[in-house]
Amino acid sequence: MSYETILYSVADGVAEIRLNRPHRLNAVTQQLYDELNDALGAAQDDRNVRVVLLTGEGRAFCVGADLKEHKAGRSAFDRRQYLQGEQIVCKRLMTLKQPVVAAVQGYALGAGAELAIASDFLLMSESAQIGLPEISIGNFLGGGVTVLLPRLVGLAKARELVFLGERIGGQEAVRIGLASRWFPDAGFPDDARAFAKRIATKAPFSMQLAKEQLNFAAESTLDAALRAELEGMVFVGTTRDWQEGVDAFAEKRTPVFRGE
Repeated sequence: MSYETILYSVADGVAEIRLNRPHRLNAVTQQLYDELNDALGAAQDDRNVRVVLLTGEGRAFCVGADLKEHKAGRSAFDRRQYLQGEQIVCKRLMTLKQPVVAAVQGYALGAGAELAIASDFLLMSESAQIGLPEISIGNFLGGGVTVLLPRLVGLAKARELVFLGERIGGQEAVRIGLASRWFPDAGFPDDARAFAKRIATKAPFSMQLAKEQLNFAAESTLDAALRAELEGMVFVGTTRDWQEGVDAFAEKRTPVFRGE
């Protein structure tokens, strides 16, 4: 596929989407949101894609909004469309049937942090920094972060991150539960791809159901969650992948899942 603001490729079950505005540290624009949404749709429709790896080209993951574009005299309608673009993309990340891994090097700030937080796994390089400076510059939060952040780090820490707007590093992000893992700067892209490839070996239907339940369980009752789990267990038991998992366990080998 040909895009101007992102790079898209698929290999070994991983759809890698790289934000590609390195001259602006991958600051987001309306076009970037539109292309990112399109690429996510393509990944979801591709049976060969088991996991999506979202990262940035160059020295940063994404430093947030492109402020030069904000000064271009856009109408109130255009600005609303742009802001809604982030909401659409972040919801897409959360509801995509495949797991999404965000690999953060350099900076993930503002909208960039919100894209990373909306992903299922947040990986950071040792020197990377993530932060939500919106309140500090008279802006406001987006991408569902007011719901997601307290779930990840607790309400008290979420308030601290939002009101102070301080940047934190990879090790601290892992310590408080914001990030899944951190890796040394050297070899970080390879470590992130290896992590994504490990997920890509798992059973696709099982992953999809698990993602749905884990991401939205807070909006459900216990009884509803139990019913959904029961239906999920019954459903996967009808798939060839379930039988492959049983056979592989009995034969003491690694299962090969085909999404069937």
